[in-house]
Amino acid sequence: PRQCCTIIAQLLHLQNTGQVLNATESTDVFFGVTKLFMSDDASLRRMVYLFIKEMAESCDPSDVIIVTSCLTKDMTSDADLYRANALRVLAKIIDSAMLGAIERYVKQAMVDSSNQVSSAALVSASQLFKKSPENANVVKRWLSETQEAVGSTNPMVQFHALQLLYQLKSHDRLGVSKLVTQYSQRSLKSPMACVLLVRYTLKLIHDEYAEGKGIKESPLSKAGFEFLESSLRHKSELVVYEAARSICSLPGIEPQDLNQAVSVLQLSLSSPKPAVRFASMKTLAAVASAYPRSVAKCNEDLEALINDQNK
Repeated sequence: PRQCCTIIAQLLHLQNTGQVLNATESTDVFFGVTKLFMSDDASLRRMVYLFIKEMAESCDPSDVIIVTSCLTKDMTSDADLYRANALRVLAKIIDSAMLGAIERYVKQAMVDSSNQVSSAALVSASQLFKKSPENANVVKRWLSETQEAVGSTNPMVQFHALQLLYQLKSHDRLGVSKLVTQYSQRSLKSPMACVLLVRYTLKLIHDEYAEGKGIKESPLSKAGFEFLESSLRHKSELVVYEAARSICSLPGIEPQDLNQAVSVLQLSLSSPKPAVRFASMKTLAAVASAYPRSVAKCNEDLEALINDQNK
């Protein structure tokens, strides 16, 4: 198994460095690798999944379809590793005609008790949604499972579920506003999901402003701004920075409304993490070009960073 893993890794390296195999070579290698499905070695099986996913685009579609029976069998396996990876590969190789055959398995996997399987199913659904309009119409039927997954206690599952839910509602302005309103009133456990919610709120305020509705005039924008301000007090540094950055990039904002966000960014300038210091400094620089007086209180902290140990 170890030798097979090494050979597959070398083949993937060739593929990724631009040394593409011709049609005959691709077919021969592809069928040779599919025979390794008989192995129970976990590392080898993961390499097989990765190889099929990477080679799917360069092989004949009729050849690729042959492995779907093996992958569908793995989707019903007891091993979470096999189920999660089979879902990812199937999302890459199947078309809308075949999606209906595995729809039931994907929907079950989205709310699976295994976080690994659930997360893989949600990511696969997201990729299928973007693949073609026909696939998107099928994925839209999985709304209830997606909403259930958003309630997961696992941060990664919740993040992927919220991302998919937004995709499903992205063409419905009212649906997006309801999504933002609903989840901004609930405390999401995943910091990454909170960052997504902050970004969706910012986009909603921008859309309202484009229609001539100011932050103080539109009830939706006003509620969104209040949510952004409340996110400045979040326990995750990730969410706090994203909320501050969003407030600073709001259209038509008054200088006095920037005070909280600027104060948070000023505190971040003394963070022990170089990435946080850099991001805060970059955001403050952008604010200074439009509202120099609002950033004046940070001048000393910004000047101190000239001698920062991180070049």
